[in-house]
Amino acid sequence: MKNKTIAIVTAPFYQSIINGLYQGAETYLTQQSYNVERIDVPGALEIPLACQLLAQSNKYCGIVALGAVIRGETAHFDHVCEQSARGIMDVSLKHDFPIGNGIITVENEAQAIARSSDNEKNKGYEAAVAAIELLKLKQSL
Repeated sequence: MKNKTIAIVTAPFYQSIINGLYQGAETYLTQQSYNVERIDVPGALEIPLACQLLAQSNKYCGIVALGAVIRGETAHFDHVCEQSARGIMDVSLKHDFPIGNGIITVENEAQAIARSSDNEKNKGYEAAVAAIELLKLKQSL
C-alpha cells in the first residue's frame, strides 16, 4: 500500500476527553506503522462533512472520527448522537472508505473519562482498530 496516512478527525469540545481518545487512536496507528494527521472541527455534527472532504481528497487511506457527546437536559443529545453516527456511516458507504467511529455518547462526564483513559477500554484505540480492520478488508477484496 502506497498511502499509509490516517486522518484523525476530532471535535475537541471536551478537550481532556478528546485528548485521551486521540492518544488511544494514535498509539494503535503508530504501532501499526501508519502516519497520523489530526484535523479539529467545532463539534460532533461537523465530523461527517470533514470525513467526506477527507475521503474525497485522496490524501488518506482511512479516517478515525473522535468526539464526545454527553447527555444534557434537552433532546439535543439524541439528535447529535444519531445524526453524527448516520453522517459518518453515509460517508463511509458512499465513498467505500474505512472510517472508525469513535464518537462516544455517554450519560455523564465520568463515563466519558472511563472511555478515554489510558487503558483497554479506550474507545479511540478501538475506533482506530476498526478503521484498520476495514482497510485490510477493502484491500483484500
